[in-house]
Amino acid sequence: MYIATLLTNPATPVLDAPTVEALRNAWCGGDVVWLNPDIAAEFALPATPDNRWQVWEDLQARGVDMAVQSAEGRRKRMLLADMDSTMIGQECIDELADEAGVGPYVADITARAMNGELDFEGALRARVALLKGLPETTIAKVLAERISFTPGGRELIATMKAHGAHAVLVSGGFTAFTTHVAQALGFDEHRANLLKMDGGLLTGTVAEPILGRAAKVAALEEITARLGITPEDVLAVGDGANDLGMLGRAGAGVALHAKPVVAAQCELRVNHGDLTALLYLQGYSVTDFVNM
Repeated sequence: MYIATLLTNPATPVLDAPTVEALRNAWCGGDVVWLNPDIAAEFALPATPDNRWQVWEDLQARGVDMAVQSAEGRRKRMLLADMDSTMIGQECIDELADEAGVGPYVADITARAMNGELDFEGALRARVALLKGLPETTIAKVLAERISFTPGGRELIATMKAHGAHAVLVSGGFTAFTTHVAQALGFDEHRANLLKMDGGLLTGTVAEPILGRAAKVAALEEITARLGITPEDVLAVGDGANDLGMLGRAGAGVALHAKPVVAAQCELRVNHGDLTALLYLQGYSVTDFVNM
């Protein structure tokens, strides 16, 4: 048995009953269940439709996301989340670079690395080198003035944890940021890279080995083993090329507002919804949400 889920941005809900029912009828689906009126709905299917990606394309043009997945094991026991442009709306290194006066140059490197055009580790070393001499206090300034949380993040984590899940933030960014974000959003633990500092200034280097694509997969495997669960029990979410390893290894890998090259390699794609979309994909209704 399979489940088709349709959802949209809660801030601009455009999902209507005729759209859902027309698709249900075309695919000979089961009864429609509204997880959140005008925002998210689902129905059962006997098989995966052959034309699902064409339907997905058509719905994208209308501001609606759609996913088809196995009904079995949808609710996951662990959340493994990227930070930059996923749990927060920014790339932390780009914001630091802007403070250092090299913002556009670093942002271009970041974009190319996230698109998979550059080696992640090499690109990170090159960008961090441009931050040499930046006062350590700039990190607190960026956190206070430039960083915003992606809508739905607190509800996602609190709801999954209320149902027994473990939440992990794993980032190719820096512990100076993940410490704050993990605590603010309610993650159980976090992993990231360590920026080196000396005398209150950034040295322009990062501790080795760098946490990149392979390290995110390693985190998934190490933490699931420690918890006594399997990768199939994991919901992973990310947006960049360095997330592809963990997205492919997890039982459910969600490309959230991801780069096209990343989304193209993922079965679950959310381009319009916020982080609560990950709850709807697991079959949670809005009445199940734990609001923080």
